[in-house]
Amino acid sequence: MENTDKRFGRTILHVDMNNFFASVECMLNPDLKNFPVAVCGSTEDRHGIVLAKNDKAKSFGVLTAEPIWQAQKKCRNLVTISPHHDEYLKYSKLAVEIYREYTDQIEPFGIDECWLDVTGSRLLFGDGVKIGEEIRRRIRTELGLTVSIGVSFNKTFAKIGSDMKKPDALTYIPYESFHSIIDGLPADCLPGVGEKTSAILKSHGIYTLAALAGAPD
Repeated sequence: MENTDKRFGRTILHVDMNNFFASVECMLNPDLKNFPVAVCGSTEDRHGIVLAKNDKAKSFGVLTAEPIWQAQKKCRNLVTISPHHDEYLKYSKLAVEIYREYTDQIEPFGIDECWLDVTGSRLLFGDGVKIGEEIRRRIRTELGLTVSIGVSFNKTFAKIGSDMKKPDALTYIPYESFHSIIDGLPADCLPGVGEKTSAILKSHGIYTLAALAGAPD
């Protein structure tokens, strides 16, 4: 069965480059892969916070946007690196060049995420899952980085899908069975629902996406 929504006929991918800044640093300097790594802003221009971290640092509980001193308290052997924005921009553009081989309908969402509408590309390249898996493989083999990809019939569910499995994974949320996949997820999985909105929803007894969808306006 073709991976598309029979009602709307759209196939949308959301491609998220995993731990992007830290992944680029570890790819350029492979010795770093053996250590917990955090890319950190300077005290002067970003108040000394963590901008990105690799999975090893994440396993110690290091969080994006937390102060460097706090991250180092959690992980005493944390390797901190100053950002190299030119390199990040370079690899972001290289990734987009790969995406453009499959569609010209690309919507960036920051330097490390993009939505791709591949609806018109299916006759040439196959269904959304096949296209997504090929992009995932090419990013890994050609750029030395990994991505997580969500495939669905709209942008919101594609974004939710890319967040469900990390790193280097693909999640497909079809129209026919999306309820069984997403209804039990926390409400803060919805793009745009941050910490403050999540707290407000919980105060109304709304904890899941199903509860949010069923709530009155």
